[in-house]
Amino acid sequence: MLSEKMFEALNVQANRELYSSYLYLSMSYYFESVKLPGFASWMRVQAGEELVHTMKMLDYVASAGGRAKMLAVESPRESWASPVDAFQQVWDHERAVSGLIRALVGVSEAEKDEATKSFLQWYLDEQVEEEESSDNVLNLVKAAGNDNSALQAADAKLGQRRFKFPRGFEIFPYAASLGLTIGSLKR
Repeated sequence: MLSEKMFEALNVQANRELYSSYLYLSMSYYFESVKLPGFASWMRVQAGEELVHTMKMLDYVASAGGRAKMLAVESPRESWASPVDAFQQVWDHERAVSGLIRALVGVSEAEKDEATKSFLQWYLDEQVEEEESSDNVLNLVKAAGNDNSALQAADAKLGQRRFKFPRGFEIFPYAASLGLTIGSLKR
């Protein structure tokens, strides 16, 4: 059973994960508007991953006997000065999220909640990957600079990234178990 302090901290962090999804989705639409579909696609993958992070955390809260709270999500920016500016924000944002996760581990330690501390290790490991990935992409985009052909090559490369909801985190898992598809749900 989660302490009230741990419960609240996890719900707040889940909200921050959802904000991350909103931010990357906003960046995706920005990149679509400036005709960089590969960058837009990369951001949509990021948005999907952050949504999974949100659901994973809220599922943990629910499985530990708490109730997931849907807190208001802050509106993200809608435009950036350049692709470098946007990807710099991604890198800065991921570093900030790493700090939030480390603080959450601190709460679990203060609450003597070893189960939650163990659960959060996945997020710590994930943040190492997120920081490395965003740093690599930022460097790629910086290297392209204002060279249109290099920027288009970077766009094409980033557009190859794909995302699939991990098993258990599909958006319509119950519909699938009933044999329904997204197409049949639209009718």
